[in-house]
Amino acid sequence: MYSVPEDDGPYDPYSFNTGDIPMFARGVASGSSHVPEPVRNFLLLFQQALQDNNVYQIQNIYETGFDRLTEQLFKSRPWPSPEDVKDLVGGDQLFMMLYRELYYRHIYASVKEGPSLSQRFESYYNYCALFNYILAPEDQPVPLELPNLWLWDIVDEFIYQFQQFAQFRSRLSNKSNEEFMKLEENQSVWNIHSVLNVLYSLIAKSRINTQLNAYNTGQPQDVIDELAGPFGSHPLYKFLGFFSLVGLCRLQCLIGDYYLALTVLDNIQLHKKGMTWSPVPSCQITMYYYVGFAYLMMRRYSDAIKCFTDILLYIQRTKNVFHVRSYQHDMIQKQTEQMYSLLQLCLSLHPQSIDDSVMRPILDKHGDRLQKLQRGGTTEEDYIQEMEAMFVFACPKFISPTMPNFSERQDNHRDMLILQQKVFMDEVKEQAKIAVIRSFLKLYSSLSVAKLASFVDMSEAELRTSLMTFKHKMKNLVWSGSASSLEGQLKIVSDMDFYVDGDMIHIASTKVGAKYGEYFIAQIQKCDELKKRLKSVTSQ
Repeated sequence: MYSVPEDDGPYDPYSFNTGDIPMFARGVASGSSHVPEPVRNFLLLFQQALQDNNVYQIQNIYETGFDRLTEQLFKSRPWPSPEDVKDLVGGDQLFMMLYRELYYRHIYASVKEGPSLSQRFESYYNYCALFNYILAPEDQPVPLELPNLWLWDIVDEFIYQFQQFAQFRSRLSNKSNEEFMKLEENQSVWNIHSVLNVLYSLIAKSRINTQLNAYNTGQPQDVIDELAGPFGSHPLYKFLGFFSLVGLCRLQCLIGDYYLALTVLDNIQLHKKGMTWSPVPSCQITMYYYVGFAYLMMRRYSDAIKCFTDILLYIQRTKNVFHVRSYQHDMIQKQTEQMYSLLQLCLSLHPQSIDDSVMRPILDKHGDRLQKLQRGGTTEEDYIQEMEAMFVFACPKFISPTMPNFSERQDNHRDMLILQQKVFMDEVKEQAKIAVIRSFLKLYSSLSVAKLASFVDMSEAELRTSLMTFKHKMKNLVWSGSASSLEGQLKIVSDMDFYVDGDMIHIASTKVGAKYGEYFIAQIQKCDELKKRLKSVTSQ
């Protein structure tokens, strides 16, 4: 936790005097015609805060000042070019690396035309320079401290730009000859090996896995600090290492390696009740989204449902508390909608009871759709199409880890999506008939095989095969409290169970009765909060 300096007042990027500007830059500041005066003052104060390692002021500048100026002056156009800013700050290399990171990120996020090919290259080279600066020292950490939110944004944007470049590079049919030649000649730029190398290097430098393991086993803080070493105990390296674990999980999901995506988070006990692992909410949300998606693709629906339920509850409880930048707000909103859709997919394939606070928004917005899917749709074809559409909306933008074939100028940016979609839809097609059978079984406590076969328009032999398939699909590998998120026990965690005895099917509901006490307590708490707000309003 960073302490707030007592003599630092509220931050205002427009209130400056000459003493705020570093001596070496005063002469340059008045002569830089390409940079507006408020931006000059802002950048010079930003530079001074970085030189002073004033984390509190850097945080205010990053989270408030940069957004405010962007909204007023650069809403849909780029910030001043790095070449114009370089003279203003006296060629300060560290500042320029961080400014370029913000500059190119803004182009990706807000400039309508998007980045050019040369800007994509330049952004990659800037990330290489920044990470080399951080990773190069062997004895002592670099003299740099940045807010946790910015550190997460650096890792998150690094992977996002790699993802965007991989998609861009896979669309060869619409490239000009010049772009095509540059892409073919620069295959090492935004190569997956270099991206993985950065993430693994940050994890190793910070010793974050060693620290998390020691924390999980109850080691005292002085032992953890000793294990961390000079780099791991430094906030810059410690949090970059942690965020790199989350980034690596995301990257493995993007290329379809779900086993490795969960393996890299072995030392982060996601299922530990009440634990918020990340100091940055957007990192927490990203981590749960990709872990939940990995569980879904591994057919571990109960664990996926738990992940999505936990993080959606977290979002509900904290959405008015944490600060998010404007472009992040849109991303979190979209990711929240995606997780609700993924949760509906899980509940359609493996119905079970979930927290009422999460179930209520689903029923309010998509209640009819969820019930229809759990019944198997109007027709089998309708069911499959609806499930496929939800998957395409809610899944991440997959990328291929390999280079495109430059000898054939063809688009292959959808190949990975088509592959992952096929894997998921094969499972859905297997369960299409099961959903219909389940809808009939829920209406009875017992019925004959012949009667059910007539309902679902099957022969008795086909129905018995489908019932065996149903019984098999009801069993899920469920996390059972071990350290690894991959381990678990086979359990039936469904809203119903059945067994076949001769020609009769006996059904038992496994639904737990509603806990009315918790509901009334929640409503009483809401009334108390409303009463306090009304009192505060009337007293003003």
